Amino acid sequence: MNGTSQCAREQGSGSSSFASTGAAAGIDTWSAWQGIPLLQTLAQALRVLEREPDLDRFTLPYPAVAQHALDRLSVACLLAGERPPASLAELVARCRDIPLEDWPLHLPAGTAGPGDLLLDPDSGRPTDLCHEWAETGADPAVRHRDRQIVHTALTLCREHGEEGSYSAFRGLLVRRPVLTAADMFEVLGDMLLEPVHDLIRYIYQEVPRSYRRDGAYVQCGRCLTLLTPLGAAEWWCERDRCRRAGPPPVGRVLRETEAGTVLQLERALRQFVTGPGRAEADLEGELRALGLTIEMWPGYDAYDLLVVFPDGLRWAIDVKDWASPYFLGRAAAPVPRNPPYDEAFWVVPRHRVDARPDYQQVYERACENPRTAPALLTDTELVRRARHALRGERIRNLRTSPTSTKEDGNA
Repeated sequence: MNGTSQCAREQGSGSSSFASTGAAAGIDTWSAWQGIPLLQTLAQALRVLEREPDLDRFTLPYPAVAQHALDRLSVACLLAGERPPASLAELVARCRDIPLEDWPLHLPAGTAGPGDLLLDPDSGRPTDLCHEWAETGADPAVRHRDRQIVHTALTLCREHGEEGSYSAFRGLLVRRPVLTAADMFEVLGDMLLEPVHDLIRYIYQEVPRSYRRDGAYVQCGRCLTLLTPLGAAEWWCERDRCRRAGPPPVGRVLRETEAGTVLQLERALRQFVTGPGRAEADLEGELRALGLTIEMWPGYDAYDLLVVFPDGLRWAIDVKDWASPYFLGRAAAPVPRNPPYDEAFWVVPRHRVDARPDYQQVYERACENPRTAPALLTDTELVRRARHALRGERIRNLRTSPTSTKEDGNA
C-alpha cells in the first residue's frame, strides 16, 4: 500500500486544502461524493468490513455499504484528478495510511484534524473517530445504539423505582466490559441488577476468536477491554487513550479451558459508554482525593457527576470522551437542571486536547448556539478549578453552562 499512499499524495498534492476551502468556495459539503456523507458511508463500510479477515481474497459482490463507499470515493478522486482505488482492499489501505486532511474531500473547517485516520495503522481496525463518523451517518433506526440501550435500562429501573439499579448497571458497563461464564452467573445473581438482567444477557456477546492467542484472551490492564493480538507477541488496545499512553499492560488472562465462554459488551457500548466511563471514574477518584463528595450518574443519569463542596457549592459534570471536537460541538446542549447545581461543565479527557491542540476552539466554533452551549474543560483544568474553589477562589473568565429546562436524564 505504500505505493498507493505515495501516488495519492503526489497526484493530490493540493488535496489537503479541500477540507479548509470547500465551504469557502461554495462547494456542497453534503454531496454524496464530496464531503460529510462520503465520510459517513466510508466509516460505516469500515465497521462492516472489520469482520472480514482477508480483504485481499474478498470476492464480489461486496456488501452494499462497501460498494457505495468505493463508488463514491472513486467519483471524488476522479473529480479531484486523482487515481481512484482499484479495489476494496486498496480503499481500506488508504483509510489506514492517508490522513483525512489529505483526502480529496470538501469538509467544514475543523472537521478533520492533523493526522486523523479512519483505521488504526497498526491493527487496521476502526479508530474512535471512525466510529463517531459512522454513528453520525447511521440509519435513524440504528443510530446511537448506545443511547437506545441506556434509555432501555433507565426505563426498566424507573419502572421498578430503583435508581440504585441504574447506577449499578452503568457501573457494570464501565468496570466490567468483559465477563466469563462464571462472571455472568455472579452478575445475574445480583438482585440490585434484577430489573436489567435480560438486558445484560442481550448486550454481552461471545468474543470472536480473533481476540484469542495461544488459547487465551487478555484484558487491558488500563481500560479493561480485550486486547487484540498483533504478530507473535504484541497486543493492541482499541482505546485511543491507552495507545497514546504506550504499549498496553497485560491485565487479566482468561484461558479458554478455565474461563469457558468469554463475553464482552457490544462495540457501541464499549465505545460510547465504557470508554467515557473510565474517564468518569478517573475524574471521580481525583475529586474524591480532594475531599469532595461525589454522586455518580445522579437523577437517573441526568449527568455524570454531581460534585458537592464543603460549603455547599454544587457542580454538575458531563464527561465527553469524543475524538471529534466538531461532532461534540454539534451535539452541545445545556446540562439538565435536575438534580440542581450551581455550575455545570462538559469535560473532555486531556489526551484528546494533547492530540489536537485546537480541540476546544473547534468545539466552540461548531456549537450551533454558543450562548447556550456548556463550557468545555479538560479533566486537568476541572481538577485545578476545584482546587481553587476549595480555597475560596473563583475563576471568572470561564463561561459555565446555562440553565436547561430538560428534566429527563440523558446518556
